Amino acid sequence: MTYMSIKVREWLRRLGIETTHEEREEIDREIEQRTGRYCDKGIELLSEAEFLAIVNSVRRKLRKPTVEPLVV
Repeated sequence: MTYMSIKVREWLRRLGIETTHEEREEIDREIEQRTGRYCDKGIELLSEAEFLAIVNSVRRKLRKPTVEPLVV
């Protein structure tokens, strides 16, 4: 996908959720995968709770684990 869904951006803004570009692209892909439709159309099939679950899932997946120094 070369551009991000307009409706996904609207939902994120309305809910006060700040995301990185990478997170937004992955949210679009996840919506498309779950609904089988382009993200602007697919988001219309989701409840707010389902959308938030997708956002949280993407954030967990993309979050880099914190590496703690090895103490010997």
